[in-house]
Amino acid sequence: MSQVQATIDFRRNTQEVPQQMPAAVQKATAKFLGNRAVLVEAFGNESWQALRQAGHDIRLHAITHIEHYLEKAEAAVTRAGGQVHWARDAEEARRILLDIAARHRVKLAVKGKSMATEEIGLNHAMEAAGIRVLETDLGEYIVQLKGVGPAHIVVPAFHLSKEEIAALFHEKLGVNAPAEAEQLTRIARMKLREEFLSADMGISGGNFLVADTGTIVTVTNEGNGRMCTTVPPVHVAVVGIDKVVPDWESLTVLLKLLARSATGQKLSCYTQFISGPPRSPAETGPRQMHLILLDNGRSRILKTPECRETLLCIRCGACLNTCPVYNNVGGYAYGYPISGPTGVIFASQILGTRIAGALPFASTLCGACNEICPVKIPITQILLHLRRRVAEGDESEDAAAPYALRLGAQVGAVALGTTGLYRLGSELLKRLQAPFVRSGWMPRLPAPLNRWTMSRPFPAFAADFRQWWRDRPAAGGKRGTHEPSA
Repeated sequence: MSQVQATIDFRRNTQEVPQQMPAAVQKATAKFLGNRAVLVEAFGNESWQALRQAGHDIRLHAITHIEHYLEKAEAAVTRAGGQVHWARDAEEARRILLDIAARHRVKLAVKGKSMATEEIGLNHAMEAAGIRVLETDLGEYIVQLKGVGPAHIVVPAFHLSKEEIAALFHEKLGVNAPAEAEQLTRIARMKLREEFLSADMGISGGNFLVADTGTIVTVTNEGNGRMCTTVPPVHVAVVGIDKVVPDWESLTVLLKLLARSATGQKLSCYTQFISGPPRSPAETGPRQMHLILLDNGRSRILKTPECRETLLCIRCGACLNTCPVYNNVGGYAYGYPISGPTGVIFASQILGTRIAGALPFASTLCGACNEICPVKIPITQILLHLRRRVAEGDESEDAAAPYALRLGAQVGAVALGTTGLYRLGSELLKRLQAPFVRSGWMPRLPAPLNRWTMSRPFPAFAADFRQWWRDRPAAGGKRGTHEPSA
């Protein structure tokens, strides 16, 4: 992907956060975390930690020996009758898929849920080529109708209420849609069933790729993925090279971790194994199966020891659910289809710090993501390295922070470390903020600070911390009872 196109896509994906989103996100993530906690407790903490360590070791081994396992997978897929294509970047992946579509005169393609196809902007490319492409995962179908991207990597439309979805179905589908989950699902199923039967191509991603047998593994809860990969005459799977795992024994460990961490299930409803097209005319399924192995910057990530564990991610979404930043701004604020802590460390490396250099700073570094990650990715350590890359540069990229920002940071360090300057700055800030304060918050700030207030209000600055510190109760003493200001 060219830098210009990457910048356009990044900006296009950045959307203003609806006011109701934080509350909806927090409600949904709390439910997922609760379900997960119940299963982990039942599993036993000691056993769970051992399983996490096994998952980490399996993933790290796979990406450390990635060339060996990818060659093995390619040979296995080819033996099974599939065709393997290698894509260096997003542009090449799109071109390969469009070439396949052109050869088969594809007019309609149905898609299973796939973050890899979101990553390469496939839908826009296919529509530009005159091909109608339809998302069939219920959440993805809803956000496609709404004209936006996914708000979460596992549950794309969880920020929308039943009433909003009913109104959307009425507007876009011309049906009387009651605000009841079962009825809304039935309407979507009836609409999609017609599309499955008339589609010329099915497109999927892949949660894992088993090197021993060349098996593409997809994990879903709706069954739409199975329809996409079996009903149309051509199936194309777009799979990141980092998804390769050595064997079936490794896969069983990762499936246990994925379902529990993602949705609080022991196993997802549909776990599908695809090992090539049908072997004989009597078997049902697509006549052709194509596997596009996507690099798109992953090889570059592997070359940096401090960052290579980024690629251990199994896209469970647990780090999003527990992240305080994500829970307050939602997925759209990140400007990338893969959001939250895992999206931050992935996108800033895939797109480069010139485009996505702000993302590593979208974190409190609280470490909650490290604690919950099922494959023990050291996310905060990677974030710190990426922040240093933005500020100072490293062997991968030059510094991306503007000189004025670096100078400002140095001046800030001096001001915060000098008592007189700190006091003066505190008083000035308290007065300068006065025109913007409303009930203790600043809902709108001038540029460039308005980038924050586009998503949420900024707390009013209180210049009384030092006074509070002097008046606080000393250990064993009875000095003032002031509480710190927010």
